[in-house]
Amino acid sequence: MKIVLPGGSGQVGTVLERALTAAGHQVVVLSRRPGRPGQVRWDGRTLGAWAREIDGCDVVVNLAGRSVSCRYTPANLKAMMDSRVDSARVVGEAIAAAARPPRVWLQMSTATVYAHRFDAPNDEATGVIGGSEPGVPGYWAYSVGIARAWEREQERAATPHTRKVALRSAMVMSPDRGGVLDVLLRLARLGLGGPVAGGAQYVSWIHDHDFVRAVRYLARREDITGPVNLAAPNPLPQRAFMRVLRTAWGVPVGLPATRWMAEAGALVLRSDTELLLKSRRVVPGRLLDAGFTFAHPHWPEAAVDLVRRVRHPERGPGPAAPGTEPAQPGR
Repeated sequence: MKIVLPGGSGQVGTVLERALTAAGHQVVVLSRRPGRPGQVRWDGRTLGAWAREIDGCDVVVNLAGRSVSCRYTPANLKAMMDSRVDSARVVGEAIAAAARPPRVWLQMSTATVYAHRFDAPNDEATGVIGGSEPGVPGYWAYSVGIARAWEREQERAATPHTRKVALRSAMVMSPDRGGVLDVLLRLARLGLGGPVAGGAQYVSWIHDHDFVRAVRYLARREDITGPVNLAAPNPLPQRAFMRVLRTAWGVPVGLPATRWMAEAGALVLRSDTELLLKSRRVVPGRLLDAGFTFAHPHWPEAAVDLVRRVRHPERGPGPAAPGTEPAQPGR
């Protein structure tokens, strides 16, 4: 298959490109700064020569959007919004103009669309969309607004011959440098991987192998459209999540951090406390209902595998390698 990855030069795109290429697919990455074969220049806003890559391809997985690992200043929030909405709009325009449109468009979204909550998990059917929760910083609603606008742009696109799926992804855990796991392990190694503001807030996550497997599964399942949660079925409180990660790495102690300490740390890391403090309790209802089986459903086992791969990258992937998806019913 030919698969086009707009915005595929980031951490998640690298994970996906590596696995899809290893599985024998032709992968084209659309990038603002192409630097090697297989990458094609685009600006993420306007139609251009890059649109020829979409005409006749099989699958588009749009990952484009400014990184959320930054301070949530008004300028950065606007850049996050514009980069997501503009890229989704122009991908839709390219698909609509294609003589041979792709059969499926998988659009990256985010589990951040759901409300900050502790009482129950958010699945696609019963989950509470965020933006109006009491007792949280007002600007958190902007993050929810970004996610909703992102998905709305895909919904509006006039692409009647292309199936559309919105990937409400949790944090993708991979051993790659610069990813979220890299940051968390750095904190743990420094002794700072303890509970943040009590640590009761839930962490939703997905192992990189399961992320790839879910993307490939959804690309083939012609009966699935709309939002799908890409998250392991067992989210857990932040204090437990970090305790497991420390154990996997062999760090005995993680100092706790108060809310104001988290703010100071986020300032140093040039990030935002929403990433630490929002309770993202998300479960993959539609994937499980469709028969998808996670290779890494539990964080303790997943953390051990990821730490092994960080320490010994030369050994390659473990037994649950990318490219092995559960069979589809009736296929």
